[in-house]
Amino acid sequence: MGFFLEALIGGLMAGMLYSLIALGFVLIFKASGVFNFAQGAMVLFAALAMARFSEWFPALLGFDSKVLANVLAFVGAMALMVVVAWVIERLVLSKLVNQEGITLLMATLGMAYFMDGFGQTIFGSDIYKIDVGLPKDPIFMLEAMFEGGVLVNKEDLYAAAIAATLVVGLTIFFQYTATGRALRAVADDHQAAQSIGIPLGRIWVIVWSVAGFVALVTGIIWGSKLGVQFSLSLIALKALPVVILGGLTSVPGAIVGGLIIGVGEKLAEIYLGSQIGGGIEIWFGYVLVLFVLLVRPQGLFGEKIIDRV
Repeated sequence: MGFFLEALIGGLMAGMLYSLIALGFVLIFKASGVFNFAQGAMVLFAALAMARFSEWFPALLGFDSKVLANVLAFVGAMALMVVVAWVIERLVLSKLVNQEGITLLMATLGMAYFMDGFGQTIFGSDIYKIDVGLPKDPIFMLEAMFEGGVLVNKEDLYAAAIAATLVVGLTIFFQYTATGRALRAVADDHQAAQSIGIPLGRIWVIVWSVAGFVALVTGIIWGSKLGVQFSLSLIALKALPVVILGGLTSVPGAIVGGLIIGVGEKLAEIYLGSQIGGGIEIWFGYVLVLFVLLVRPQGLFGEKIIDRV
């Protein structure tokens, strides 16, 4: 039982990390109706900015405080992501208002390749380290109930707490603020939103900035665990089944979908891997989503869209 709980908790923690990436996809789609293929590149770009700024600022300003370096690096990286959001709106989105979804999709794909290359040009292509003080030592829990206890990574616990806080904050933002309601109106119909006075450009800058903030937090956590390297942008592929399972328009769905896939792939790898071979974690989420789509195409929490003709 103790081993099962250890695998279960490990799956939950991995699922929360997948959910952090999925949140970026959901935010953009919920507010603009665009499936943002550049989300993985945004995570990488933000993580690179955080890692490099934490190295550059102490050298430029002449101090050696790691805490101050991390604070300044976070502020600088967040400011950079806001600038990226503004540039995307000015040079890309404003030119594609009321265009077909496939056009916007291809635009985000182009942005992904550009940000990958531009990030390498500015920040370099080495593997960089992010150290924000997250504890990496494992701890043993429930020792009184199970012999030896259950081994849990402290860093995963902190990541789960951060993800839960983001979800609560974003849910409140979308449901109970005027800006959040304007974001949903823009997603429903760009032209109608403009006709009632909603500034489309400003709304898009806001939502891409919020997605940039989520990408930065995600990049910090993944960079702290794995190091910042260019394969980090591919981690977004792990979030695709999470987004589809939870629903493209549901912030809580991104979390629930991440937990389901995280736990499912971990338990399947442990208990089925010995019978059918390893590597289940790679494809488990996609196979699960395939079966879910056959029954519920909009995902577990997605909105069912009916077009009347």
